[in-house]
Amino acid sequence: MTEKPPIIVRLLPLVVLLIGISLWAVLARLNVFPEAAFPSPLAVAKGLGIELRSGRLIDDLVASLFRVTTGFLIAVIAGVPVGLWLGHHSRSRLALLPVVNFFRSLSPLAWIPFAILWFGIGDLPAIFLIFMACFFPIVVATIGAVAAIPSIYFRVARDYGFTGTELLLKVTLPAIAPQVITSLRVTAGLAWLVVVAAEMIAGRDGLGFAIWDARNGLRMDLLVAGMVVIGLIGVVIDRVIVRLMRISSVRWGYER
Repeated sequence: MTEKPPIIVRLLPLVVLLIGISLWAVLARLNVFPEAAFPSPLAVAKGLGIELRSGRLIDDLVASLFRVTTGFLIAVIAGVPVGLWLGHHSRSRLALLPVVNFFRSLSPLAWIPFAILWFGIGDLPAIFLIFMACFFPIVVATIGAVAAIPSIYFRVARDYGFTGTELLLKVTLPAIAPQVITSLRVTAGLAWLVVVAAEMIAGRDGLGFAIWDARNGLRMDLLVAGMVVIGLIGVVIDRVIVRLMRISSVRWGYER
């Protein structure tokens, strides 16, 4: 069982945060940049309060989280099985892996014109872009995880009579879980980045649209407030996925 770090170590992120806010406040006070282009922490806090009281921030947050969750889950549900299948079938992997890597290398934002043409404006184009951003990296990560499983695992499992579904559930999935969860952690962060960009161009609501609207209205305080919320939610999403690493059947992969 791992020991918890001392309290002073756990408080270090808070100390760094306070130092950062203090430097921000000092720079704003010294008017290093024009006030309209560099709002102070107090102005941003007031703007955040205005957005919360109006209810707009909550509505935008719900819209963005819905799109990210839907697109990401569809990518996981489709990507992991495809990666498992390609990982176990060498000929199919040799034939299809270049295609998978080709699409993985494309910026998801390059799909924005097609997303708008095919799905219009709203939830569907953003969900499509998130899926395209996440699906191919998940497939590649799963293929790599399957390829890294020592062959002796399968030989021993077959000696014990494991076949088909039993082999998948008791050998393959536990063996690839640490690598796949690590890739999901990275991919979830990518999904959160993509939804903001998608909403700026192809959305009527959401945090990305709110930032773009604030920029058009020259409300830099609201723009920075939106940025703060996006960063905080990104941290929360990352922490949620990190919790998966603590599952007993997965934790061994990080402690080897």
